[in-house]
Amino acid sequence: MQDSTRQGSTESWSMEGVFSGATPRSEEDEEALRLAALEKLPTYDRLRKTLLESFVETANQVVHKEIDVRKLEMTDRQEFIDRIFKVVEEDNEKFLRKFRNRIDKVGISLPTVEVRFENLTVEADCFIGNRALPTLQNAARNIAESALSCIGIELSQRTKLTILKDVSGIIKTTRMTLLLGPPSSGKTTLLLALAGRLNPDLKASGEITYNGYGLKEFVPKKTSVYIGQNDIHVAEMTVRETLDFSARCQGVGSRYELLKEVAKREKDAGIFPDAEVDLFMKATAMEGVQSSLITDYTLRILGLDVCRDTIVGDQMKVGISGGQKKRLTAGEMILGPSKTLFMDEISTGLDSSTTFQIVKCLQQMVHLTDATLLMSLLQPTPETFDLFDDIILLAEGHIVYQGPREHVLEFFEGCGFKCPERKGTADFLQEVTSRKDQEQYWADRSKPYRYISVSEFADRFEHFHVGLQLQNEISVPYDKAQSHKAALVYKKYLVPSRELLKLNFEKEWLLIKRNSFFYIFKTVQIIIVAMIASTVFLRAKLHTRSEEDGSVYIGALVFGMIINTFNGISELFLIIERLPAFYKHRDQLFHPPWAFTLPTYPTKDTNICV
Repeated sequence: MQDSTRQGSTESWSMEGVFSGATPRSEEDEEALRLAALEKLPTYDRLRKTLLESFVETANQVVHKEIDVRKLEMTDRQEFIDRIFKVVEEDNEKFLRKFRNRIDKVGISLPTVEVRFENLTVEADCFIGNRALPTLQNAARNIAESALSCIGIELSQRTKLTILKDVSGIIKTTRMTLLLGPPSSGKTTLLLALAGRLNPDLKASGEITYNGYGLKEFVPKKTSVYIGQNDIHVAEMTVRETLDFSARCQGVGSRYELLKEVAKREKDAGIFPDAEVDLFMKATAMEGVQSSLITDYTLRILGLDVCRDTIVGDQMKVGISGGQKKRLTAGEMILGPSKTLFMDEISTGLDSSTTFQIVKCLQQMVHLTDATLLMSLLQPTPETFDLFDDIILLAEGHIVYQGPREHVLEFFEGCGFKCPERKGTADFLQEVTSRKDQEQYWADRSKPYRYISVSEFADRFEHFHVGLQLQNEISVPYDKAQSHKAALVYKKYLVPSRELLKLNFEKEWLLIKRNSFFYIFKTVQIIIVAMIASTVFLRAKLHTRSEEDGSVYIGALVFGMIINTFNGISELFLIIERLPAFYKHRDQLFHPPWAFTLPTYPTKDTNICV
């Protein structure tokens, strides 16, 4: 973005703040001298140039070379990642702490988002029996009956299903929040509602706010990220290409403005930043870079660097494993500028060690970058469970408990139930609300067991000290004046439309090259058919008034139209295969629908290209 886009923003960032710097290593005189030289450059050049540390084996020494972060080679990026993130869990935390130290040193605070929901109720009108099936006949009957319902005539039998029942709570920033609950408890519906992606066919009431602002006052689909259970990707693209496309579509958000404010304050204070942190911040704040350093960083922390050049694959094409697809689904979203994450069952198909590693990296990101995260897991291990700060227990549409992890067992012990020593806390929480599993956790065997329903648990939580504190916090409205300008997004697309169209053209050309055998075969086929068909009309003469010649010309046109039509049908399956990924990108506001349609239209019929 241009420097003029933030005129007068110094005061805004001064009050709220966002990034910071760290002092250089004094023992490295060469690095200090080069950093001092960079500080004398104009602002535009200073934000794009930094030092890259590399080891020269022939001279057996470390050298620092000045580079333009927009022109980082793949080897330079890989060398940087390999040097900084050798042991992912430990080195990622060290690097993020350096990043945070740079922010705190210049007195800038990161934008934060607090999500609140009050009296949220979600209902669905469901058909009874086979009318719920999405058949053509049922669709036609639904349209006809919807017209009759306008005049008060109801023919079909329906039932009302309440998914969420008057739930309220707060998703706090800088805290890891775990959403637990048995199947069909409403976890996915709650996540979709908070992310602003609830199906319009569902009837929702209540209020959802981000920093005190309603969902209609900003663009929630760009402010937050929803990571679903389904792994939908373009099969022909590699892991790196998938992440690069996602990063370029989502843009850099406010990273550039924040970097500019940090650099300004550091220059005024005479602070030299850490070269590694400076390179990372500058490289991830540049727009229009074909392959960004943020992609290599995401590949490393998610353990996808071993398969970065492997195609994703599907049922017909051999590609990465199911667990790697699950990690790719998460990585595709977290590399964007949004730091409000709603994650739904991301551990499906992953082993406990990989799940722990991913959640650990997310914990570091949430705590050190002031992000907001709500994640649902079905059966987390005790080690993974202990990484979370807050717990939300959902059952039968009611919130049974919401608050710090340390008090959850205390609440159920007050209700008469105790978790056995060798029982995982997460498993206990999901079973204690079940009628068939509840009795085994009854603590006082001297008293007769009595089944406690979910609604009774919810009522008791309202009088528990954690529940009372939560009610007090909800009763106090969020002060909108505390909301940072960069916390919420008000634009539907952060990348210019021309750039999004260019990205889709590049992706379509890449897919054409990946399916080159198909296109070459169809091209040769149409040429052969054209040569054979042309021999039928060799004796026809132009510019004659004979009706027989006219019928021949009309026959030639009809024949050519039929060949073009049927030749293009064979490519329809390629387009249909990509539609799920297109729907996903459209719903996540990666690009408008027309940006996908225009590049794919010319290739729907191979003859047009020929």
